[in-house]
Amino acid sequence: MKCVICNREDCENGYCELHRKAYESIVKKYEVWKKVLEISWKEYLSEIIKNPLTGEWAKEVAVYLIESGEK
Repeated sequence: MKCVICNREDCENGYCELHRKAYESIVKKYEVWKKVLEISWKEYLSEIIKNPLTGEWAKEVAVYLIESGEK
């Protein structure tokens, strides 16, 4: 199975290890953002993409999630 983002082999749940870790971090931190800012999932992902301090792996995951419509 290949990563849905970078096509690396040896994936779990559709993501390679690096993108899976970024995905898990995004999901975990959304709960905090949602409580503080009352922000939607899509708005949150957009903020991740725009933030210059966000890592490249997380940005790639956020872009994929927006384009695929995955929640």
